[in-house]
Amino acid sequence: MILKKQLFTVNYSITNYTEASDIIIEKALSHSSFGVTALAVHGLIEAVNSRSFKKEVNHIDMIVPDGQPIRWALNSFYKLQLKDRVAGPILTKYVLAKADEKSLSIYLYGSIPTTLEKMKNVFAKHYPRITIAGIHADRFRDATKEEDSADIKKINESGAHIVLVGRGCPRQEKWVASHLGQIHAPMMAVGAAFDFFAGNIKHAPKWMQNAGLEWFYRLIQDPKKLWKRYLSTNLYFLYLFILCKFGVRKVEF
Repeated sequence: MILKKQLFTVNYSITNYTEASDIIIEKALSHSSFGVTALAVHGLIEAVNSRSFKKEVNHIDMIVPDGQPIRWALNSFYKLQLKDRVAGPILTKYVLAKADEKSLSIYLYGSIPTTLEKMKNVFAKHYPRITIAGIHADRFRDATKEEDSADIKKINESGAHIVLVGRGCPRQEKWVASHLGQIHAPMMAVGAAFDFFAGNIKHAPKWMQNAGLEWFYRLIQDPKKLWKRYLSTNLYFLYLFILCKFGVRKVEF
């Protein structure tokens, strides 16, 4: 069983790319309903600010520490010596490489049609033994009860071993949490992984990733969309870290 530690309301799984991807593949082979998300600072602060989202996200089986600030904070409070974060796009690469070795099938849920078409080309080129069990573009709204039932039936009947969910935080985490026990496969809330794989977003240089500055690299690429998010969430994260570090507030709340 993976050790879990709470950071500002979220129960993070203390793991790494190899261990986390092995668990996901194990669940995939047995068609077990299992939820995974890579939660960075933005998602964590969403959980701090929303009781309902806090409950939903903590219902997910494995929440991996995405982002260097999350890793640094967990190491600082719990002396864990985590050597690396577990970023969603990179974890997805680990999972897909292992799924390719075992000729598993993947269902793509979310994003837009053009990105999903690019994803199909990526699979054909880099993961030729993976079968794409199905594709479902995001509606960008909540599904009706009838639509949701149809989606669940379609995914399960496809025989997909793994469902990649790219709907953006917090919508993707809510979807994964609400479909546990209904979808017969691991569901991975992978955030921007679809866009990274499709080439819509470029990865930050390695030195920026290691320095915890990937958010800044993404901000430069899309300032209109991201500046408010990063300004508010990063500052609030730093504020909470300082409060907890100096004992003004508990780490687990």
